[in-house]
Amino acid sequence: MIGIFDSGLGGLTILKSILKTLPNYDYLYLGDNARAPYGNKHQDIIYDYTKQAVDFLFAKGCKIIIIACNTASSEALRKIQQKHLPKAYPDRRVLGVIKPLVEKIAQDDKIRLVGVIGTKATISSNIYPTELKALKPKIKVEQVTAPLLVPLIEEGWTAEPETKSILKKYLRPLKEKSVQVLIPACTHYPFLFSDMKRFMPKKCEVLNTGEIVAASLLDYLRRHAELGVKSSRRPKIEFYTTDDIEKFKILGEKFLGEKIKKIKKISLQ
Repeated sequence: MIGIFDSGLGGLTILKSILKTLPNYDYLYLGDNARAPYGNKHQDIIYDYTKQAVDFLFAKGCKIIIIACNTASSEALRKIQQKHLPKAYPDRRVLGVIKPLVEKIAQDDKIRLVGVIGTKATISSNIYPTELKALKPKIKVEQVTAPLLVPLIEEGWTAEPETKSILKKYLRPLKEKSVQVLIPACTHYPFLFSDMKRFMPKKCEVLNTGEIVAASLLDYLRRHAELGVKSSRRPKIEFYTTDDIEKFKILGEKFLGEKIKKIKKISLQ
């Protein structure tokens, strides 16, 4: 079974892309909606919350987990991989959504200037400039924080003119800098993908996070058969939330693009 974790609903956009690429697997999705968003929380708290989610998913039988949250990937993933897994789950894996994007950009020698839009926690962590410069030392990275976008998306305000106006304002500095590539550094942002493409110059590539992460997962599973993640004759998806089930269902179906039949509420600790 493959686990997908996010602080809220944004990870469902990643799951949506993964299902298109790897449809014949069992999945378990966990949204920590009761404590979302993570973007304005301290690093230690983000790590504790992420560790609790990882423990829950592994206890449910997952052999590999995708942290489909840029904030958790930037603030907690490395510590999870280096300290928690070797002691508690040496034969299992936890991956994030940042490395696949960075590796894709690094493959293109023509890219010199990258723009990043994300939550306060993701941007302040400097994870994207750090990871990009590790692979391409001369690359330049411009970043902007967009604290209002996640709450607006979670409330279903993606089509509202106010949201579009706010997004346009956030993107203006990156547009003025003429970035060649835009990284939507939050798994909620695919809901605004079309608007981002429209507001940015045509020569700027807006990365499709879900497609890139899905392709990376497919490649990873092919290279690591020892994990024992196998396809299923009757693939299933289980959904868990730490908050209101009905709210998760209503908004979750919009994020996932299909009906969600059964959701269970749990408490993480």
